[in-house]
Amino acid sequence: MADQNDETKKTVGAAAGAAVGAGAGMAGSVAALSAAGTAGLSGAGITTGLTAIGGTMLGGMAVLTGGVVLLAAGGAVLGYKLLSKK
Repeated sequence: MADQNDETKKTVGAAAGAAVGAGAGMAGSVAALSAAGTAGLSGAGITTGLTAIGGTMLGGMAVLTGGVVLLAAGGAVLGYKLLSKK
């Protein structure tokens, strides 16, 4: 039974870390997007922000989503490691 509780604790730690990392990545991405282009998050603001960040709209999407994925993965690893210590 102890092994199952340890595995559950590790899984919960990884999920919580991923959620916190993804939330931080999203907040940072939205802030960068809003500040980079035409002020605001209207259609024009999002389009110019993505273009300013990545050179093209698709490049901007790749840059911003890459950061979210990296922070989520890092948070998952950190949460797993912190809760798997004995």
